[in-house]
Amino acid sequence: MRALIVVDVQNDFLPGGSLAVAGGDAVIDPANRLMKTFSDAGDIVVCTADWHPADHISFAASHTGKTVGDEVDVSYGKQRLWPVHCVAGTRGAAFSSALLSDKADAIVRKGMRRDCDSYSGFMEADRVRKTGLAGYLKERGVTFVAVCGLATDFCVSWTALDAAATGFKTVVVTDASRAIDVAGSLAAARSAWKKAQVGEVTVSELLN
Repeated sequence: MRALIVVDVQNDFLPGGSLAVAGGDAVIDPANRLMKTFSDAGDIVVCTADWHPADHISFAASHTGKTVGDEVDVSYGKQRLWPVHCVAGTRGAAFSSALLSDKADAIVRKGMRRDCDSYSGFMEADRVRKTGLAGYLKERGVTFVAVCGLATDFCVSWTALDAAATGFKTVVVTDASRAIDVAGSLAAARSAWKKAQVGEVTVSELLN
């Protein structure tokens, strides 16, 4: 059994959003193609979503004197600060209306606790609290996971690395993902994938 994890295709990460990823809307068509193909084949489709409280620890606005891009020391290490984004229940946190989110068998919301971020769909940034996604996939006999969405070098990467660490054969679908690429983050992510034996494929390669 295979699973497709579509990461954070939410309005705030798309053009016009508060944390827009350049070219982020270009992932929607290939992600939809993958979602339809996986769903029609009886495989598992999961969508993840940031779902933050208004005063989330990852927001620069939550830290006096700090600005977007700064890093602060928190209980689980260094936390990069971002603009306010994907606040629970807002339009910015909603999936793009163009995304075939109705194909999802499960939706995993993350970053819901004020005091902890969560790039990964599997585990929060404290590396203690799990989302339950690993158990959900294992219970359904999944052995192979493909990950796509936004952003390649943060939430897609962390999700893929955790999938591999959990024991799933894992690939990142590069042409159904887009990166922020700040301070060498994309190169660092790709290096981490290589060490973790996370593959890189295109949509065509995955479906053929």
